[in-house]
Amino acid sequence: MEYNKAQMNTEPKTDNRSLALTALEDFKGFAFYHLGRFSLFAVSFSTVLIVLLIFFFVIQQGLPFFKNFGITEFFTSKQWYPEAGEPKFGALSIIVGSLYVTIAALILSVPMAILTAVFLSEIVSHKIRNLVKPVIELLAAIPSVAYGFFAVLVLAPFLQTEFGLSTGTNALNASIILAIMALPTIISVAEDSITAIGRDLREASYGLGATRFETIFFVVIPAAHSGIIAAIVLGMMRAIGETMVVWMASGNANQIPSPWWDLTQSVRTMTATIAGDMGETSKGSPHYQSLFAIGIILLAMTFLLNIVSEYFLASAGKNSRKK
Repeated sequence: MEYNKAQMNTEPKTDNRSLALTALEDFKGFAFYHLGRFSLFAVSFSTVLIVLLIFFFVIQQGLPFFKNFGITEFFTSKQWYPEAGEPKFGALSIIVGSLYVTIAALILSVPMAILTAVFLSEIVSHKIRNLVKPVIELLAAIPSVAYGFFAVLVLAPFLQTEFGLSTGTNALNASIILAIMALPTIISVAEDSITAIGRDLREASYGLGATRFETIFFVVIPAAHSGIIAAIVLGMMRAIGETMVVWMASGNANQIPSPWWDLTQSVRTMTATIAGDMGETSKGSPHYQSLFAIGIILLAMTFLLNIVSEYFLASAGKNSRKK
């Protein structure tokens, strides 16, 4: 009797629900399925549509400037006097200023970021990595205006006092702050890419007699080069598109440093020019259109950088598959 009760208790419970769906249940499943697909499609399509509308709006507002004033003076002249009696719209020094601070920021940030990513993924313990990495990523949450105040109130007086510069708001100041702002992005993406490399490559390298240094710099980093390139590109996007910091820290001098390597001179960038002049222009004026023309150049540079990065990432993927 006890055996029969135990056997009855261990029998699987049966589900009394019918395998056949009613017409209402079938309709609900069909409706929710297609509603979910439509919702996801609408969200994705709206994102693409917003980007296309931004491109369309900027190009629509900026093209009349090129039709009326041409492109020769815009790209070859350094004279930017949009409100003069005879306005001058030479944006060469503005474009060069953006390239100056962006390239200098990458020179400062990339080596430090890659070494930090290697340190977090290959040197320290997992526990310390989980403590340090979130702290580094918190740098990306600091508002850019806070970085700008630090550049003006702390870094600029330091550069002016310690190095005897005529002004502390210059290309070097802006580059240092942009490098700090780009660090979290580059470190995070590069560290994830290095960590994703399997242990088989590391163990094979150690098995061949390579040291830890040789394994990291001649095996692991080359194997993770596609992710590192992506990290550098993302950091460059962060630097070239920044507005508030370069507006406050670069000095906003419409000039090309002479000599070209002298970063202690003030420069002016495209983003700072748009942000600083847009509030003082009347809609539809040549000055207004010239700012959108600068916006077109900025969009074109960003788009070109994305194409170049995708090319190198595709080349890196082909090379890794060949190996």
